[in-house]
Amino acid sequence: MLDKAAMVLGCFRSQDGALRLTEITSRTGLSKTTAFRLCADLVRLGMLERDAESYRLGGKLFELGSLVTRRHGLRETALPFLQDLFEATRETVHLGVREGHEVVYVERIHGHEALALPSRIGGRLPLTCTGVGKALLAFSGAELAEEVLAGPLPRLTRHSITDPVRLRSAVEQIQVSGLSYEEEEAALGVSCIASPVFDGPTAVAALSVAVPRARFRPAQLAPAVRTAALGLSRVLRSGRSAP
Repeated sequence: MLDKAAMVLGCFRSQDGALRLTEITSRTGLSKTTAFRLCADLVRLGMLERDAESYRLGGKLFELGSLVTRRHGLRETALPFLQDLFEATRETVHLGVREGHEVVYVERIHGHEALALPSRIGGRLPLTCTGVGKALLAFSGAELAEEVLAGPLPRLTRHSITDPVRLRSAVEQIQVSGLSYEEEEAALGVSCIASPVFDGPTAVAALSVAVPRARFRPAQLAPAVRTAALGLSRVLRSGRSAP
């Protein structure tokens, strides 16, 4: 039953507000009776909330997620650098970590101008479709890169890279420059530039700036992104908190 409960929670995606029971059964393959019973139990435990005929993720999950020591410590250490990056660019900034073949967003700071982004704190997106994800992919070891390149490459927009040869070339360029670029590959009208963060030989995180495509100026954004990533890496490697 734990596996089935995890399936229910795992069927929610970053763009979802609430799901009806029929959507949950369709995504999980569970029978309507089993899904209804599991949802009722998860509501009782605070992991789901029920709103009329729909379900949404509950506050208990946020509470538990905030207790994850590694991510919490990384987020707290990174916040001053993310705030500096936001002040320098006045654009939306992200911090993400890798889990498997996905990037999980740990923090996001955005300005008054709302961007139609699929990213959210705690949300997941494919490594290959995001600037943060590609930065992580490029500096997480050759074995992971070969694994990702060998499988089908996901498509979020018509600009997502689905050609392994093209993706390999992009990864090699990121390894040389230390900068990752994403142009409308996760959301139309949005581009970003990212850089990896290190606490050892491989990347432990990556941070990025996302901007509307019309004002994407990589040469202007790159120095600020690199400075923030290098500063955070330096603090993590020294084993102290940021001032």
